[in-house]
Amino acid sequence: MTGFRRALAGLLLGALLALPGAPLRAAPVPKDVLVVGQIAEPASLDPAVSTATNDFRILVNLYEGLVRYRPGTLDVEPALAERWTVSDDGLTYRFTLRPGVTFHDGTPCDAQAVKFNFDRMLDKTHPAADTGPFPLAFFFAAIDRVEAPDPLTVRITLKEPFAPFLSNLAYPTGLIVSPAAVMREGRGFGRRPVGTGPFRFVEWQGSRRLTIERNPDYWGTPAKLRTIIFRPVSDPNTRAMEMLAGGLDVMVEVPADALSQFRDGDGFRVHEQAGPHLWFLILNTRHGPLKDRRVRQAVNYAIDKGAIADSILQGTAIPAKGPTAPAFDWATDPAAAGYPYDPAKARALLREAGAEGAKLTFYVAEGGSGMLDPVAMGTAIQANLAAVGLAVTIETYEWNSFLARVNGGLGEAADMAEMAWMTNDPDTLPYLTLRSGALPEEGGFNSGYYANPDLDRLLERARRSGDRAERGALYRQAERIIVDDAPWAFVAHWKQNAVTTAAVRGFALEPSFFLLLDRVSKD
Repeated sequence: MTGFRRALAGLLLGALLALPGAPLRAAPVPKDVLVVGQIAEPASLDPAVSTATNDFRILVNLYEGLVRYRPGTLDVEPALAERWTVSDDGLTYRFTLRPGVTFHDGTPCDAQAVKFNFDRMLDKTHPAADTGPFPLAFFFAAIDRVEAPDPLTVRITLKEPFAPFLSNLAYPTGLIVSPAAVMREGRGFGRRPVGTGPFRFVEWQGSRRLTIERNPDYWGTPAKLRTIIFRPVSDPNTRAMEMLAGGLDVMVEVPADALSQFRDGDGFRVHEQAGPHLWFLILNTRHGPLKDRRVRQAVNYAIDKGAIADSILQGTAIPAKGPTAPAFDWATDPAAAGYPYDPAKARALLREAGAEGAKLTFYVAEGGSGMLDPVAMGTAIQANLAAVGLAVTIETYEWNSFLARVNGGLGEAADMAEMAWMTNDPDTLPYLTLRSGALPEEGGFNSGYYANPDLDRLLERARRSGDRAERGALYRQAERIIVDDAPWAFVAHWKQNAVTTAAVRGFALEPSFFLLLDRVSKD
């Protein structure tokens, strides 16, 4: 560490000691303890209840599903199920469980336990149905029934073929919890979690830290670390200060303007990876000027996505060409051009549509999961649109208020709104947000009211096909329709990042955006 950086770290540490929840240590953190700086305190440690990536990063170390994503990929491999078969008609999945696996409370992880987990989410008459709500239970809406013919066999029958099913099982909503603990704790289970994972829960000190420790009875290879402490540090600049001062071993979601400090500094490693993320603008296709496709296309041409990625986000994102993230390379067209920055083309389209000088109301979030730098990005987009003759009024809202306004539908109140999604399959985002049957009043997230029967048919075919090559071809057709119709403005794909100290070994970012910490150690 340079003399300047040592001095800076000393000054920062002095300031940090006055911060709530700041670590007050007289000695260095032991080598078998890892301190992770998270973006917020988790909302819940019940995987059936949680919806936030921030929570998922903890959950995947406490729990396991029938299957999981193979490290470094979004492909599925065995986890609690050591193997499975699928019937020729794509309706019946038969999983063979690993023998002898127990939950952290000592109860068996058998077929009845697995059945309990899915019935709990899907059967409103189930004894544990009131331990929800389960907002992502629709991931398993295709399930007709779950059966446990013997202790090591789980048979899941679907109502219709559903290609993303295995991928959804690998998502945190499919993680398996202890039935005994759920029945004992009720709604309190999310504060006292019990799974089968390589780590088990120790304590949760609200707003200060959440501690997990190595599971001594784990069925697989034991975790290398004895203890992991997750510390909620919501302000990104404070998180960077703590990292520089030595209060953290790992920091996730590093602010763009701090990355250069860690890249140039001794004693740190910067980790980056483009994942299945899209930052976009929902455009109101039912009300106002954006009903006209030409105006929506003009908005896309007017936005300087390259400048946003390079200047505002300082290289932590890449410009988006369409709705599908590059992480799903099998479902995207590498030759697709999207909408290059072309203000002259935007102005020509606006003249053609008779929309010169049109007024737009723009909902902007103060922050939120995956939202990058939403205020600065919104301001830049406002300036881009003003440059082609569109008068944009920004309305900024706190994240939860923002979601309530947007998820309920833009109505006549707004013409466009920021949004970001991180997904596990190319089916998820368009099916939940662009399908005509996914309107807000029907429980979906199609807040801009887009409807195209041709797209609907392609999405339904793709999710029923068991042939990945066929699915990829269908999603490429769907992408061409979506880009041409422009129900969104496609802006950026985030390159997730993290910083570790040089002492941390075995750390890697996952395309799923999860943190798998059982292989991590410290020198």
